Amino acid sequence: MIDIQVQDQIRVEFEGCITRTLERLEQEDTLRPFHAALLTPEAVAWSRLERSFSTSFGQSVVEKISRLVCLGAGADDARNQHETQVTLTTTQWDEATRIVREARTAGSGYVPRWDRDLDRMVSAGAFGVPDTRRVISDLWWKRDGIEHFLSIKTVKPNIDQTAQAKLDLLHLAAEDSKREVYFGLYYNPFGEEQSEYAWSPAARLFDLANDHPVLIGREYWDVLGGPGTYITLLETAAEAGHTTRSRVLEYGARVIASNSQAIEGD
Repeated sequence: MIDIQVQDQIRVEFEGCITRTLERLEQEDTLRPFHAALLTPEAVAWSRLERSFSTSFGQSVVEKISRLVCLGAGADDARNQHETQVTLTTTQWDEATRIVREARTAGSGYVPRWDRDLDRMVSAGAFGVPDTRRVISDLWWKRDGIEHFLSIKTVKPNIDQTAQAKLDLLHLAAEDSKREVYFGLYYNPFGEEQSEYAWSPAARLFDLANDHPVLIGREYWDVLGGPGTYITLLETAAEAGHTTRSRVLEYGARVIASNSQAIEGD
């Protein structure tokens, strides 16, 4: 479980996200004549707020909170955008590219299975010459002497994002079998259980129900911080909401009133 001090830091991150959202809305107000003509003032105001919030809450905030969770749960170290110099043979680098190309090619017969793909990478290590390249991980942490690498994606990643994640994880795991590597989606838009997740671009590269690296929703947070972390984070977000909701409602009321006056003026 994450400690109280770290929970407070996470709550500040949640509140800061709302602050940035409202500041952006104040600075980037734009004319939407067709929205105003076809929708209600309430719909226009809240849709703008939701889109801006999603931008503010994007990957950078999730990365920061994920790092805090790791540190709060006893990680020796944790870093965002961590660079690793990976040395594989030229044949291994090519094999990773071949695996991903097969996954993306209709009719190739490829079926995703992490253990089988990793075995292909390890076998390819018997051929080629050493070649060192850089791999960037969205989150890296070390706990009990074991390195963990996490590729964090949006909850509905496109095929290019998923393919890059698969490449990075194969490269890291093939170099050192002691490493733990993960493909992480920080919430599940399809339900509470990981088995309910259904998004075809990601399913072309990972067996989403069975591949060890795949973490979605509750599993994502509980691997980072221990059992119960997902629930603790939702509770922390709700605490932040006690502070932020009044500001959000104030913004909404003001914008709705302004939009209503504009429509009445027309």
